Amino acid sequence: MRARRLRAGLKGWGGVGAMALACALAVLFALLLPVVRSHGESGGTGVGGHGVAHGSQARAAEECADPEKQTLSPSGADGPTIDEIRGREGEKRKLVVGVDQNSYRWGYRDPNSGGEAELEGFDIDLVHRIAEDILGDADAVQFKAIPTDQRIPAIQDGRVDMVVRTMTINCDRLRDVAFSAPYFRTGQQVLAPKAADITGYDETLAGKRVCTAAGSTALSTLEQERRDGGPAAGVDLDTTVPNQLDCLVRLQLGEVDAVVTDGALAASQAAQDPTVELKGDPFTTEYYGVAMKKDADDLVRRVNQILVEWRADKAEGWQHSYEEWLAETMGDDPAGSQPPSPPQYLRED
Repeated sequence: MRARRLRAGLKGWGGVGAMALACALAVLFALLLPVVRSHGESGGTGVGGHGVAHGSQARAAEECADPEKQTLSPSGADGPTIDEIRGREGEKRKLVVGVDQNSYRWGYRDPNSGGEAELEGFDIDLVHRIAEDILGDADAVQFKAIPTDQRIPAIQDGRVDMVVRTMTINCDRLRDVAFSAPYFRTGQQVLAPKAADITGYDETLAGKRVCTAAGSTALSTLEQERRDGGPAAGVDLDTTVPNQLDCLVRLQLGEVDAVVTDGALAASQAAQDPTVELKGDPFTTEYYGVAMKKDADDLVRRVNQILVEWRADKAEGWQHSYEEWLAETMGDDPAGSQPPSPPQYLRED
């Protein structure tokens, strides 16, 4: 396992100067780089193998009830998708992964580390774990920063082998991509200024301007709730952004009254800005998963095997990454964030 890099202290992260810089960079990134591609990337050839499609993931989407269970049982066996990844030559022999670079403690570059900061965070730890298992080198990764609404297209177009980017498993997405077993539990939550009269996902949101990320679970959930006449019925949902961090910028500029996003991400954003806080409890239960091509059965099974081992590893596994990255913003007890144990799988005969 690669040696864990020591993080520089985050002194002043919540300060005005650092936040102004972070916000400016986030806006610039959103405007100029909707999809970050690596130098030399070919537009004609994709990454990741097609493998042999068994139709299991398609059946899962059609019969979806508990989306977090609609995956394949774990296996350490190789297959066509894994063979194609390993068959890349020279500098291209890397796992190509879509990630976030703006989500504090999940996938981000520490502005206090100096120089060209490396990507780090909870999701990044998982990526390195997968690369070490498949390629024997935890650093054999080509990271591609992609906005929220490009996660599925990046997989379908073959720009990435997988996406590890706080991506919620849901039935709609299962029609387009395959997911691993869950690796984190969360739920939608409201983030607003401390001084606001908003108390949570309730009638206090009526008439408020709420920011969500395009293509996010938050947006689809609120749109459905508005159609159903729930608490979101009177909410203004006109403000959508490519990346979730852009919502925090809009909130700081006073362009919206609240943000709705995963509670795990909202906690990290609240840690970046001491003037905002989580309002009320999560109003959904959701799970993050690793997203891959629908027909990459061997890769899905392999990632599920890696997740089993990552959860069981007491020294450098899930618990260690939680303590390293998330305990400060989400609390010392990870019980509420742990995925089902043991996971349940859609098994094939």
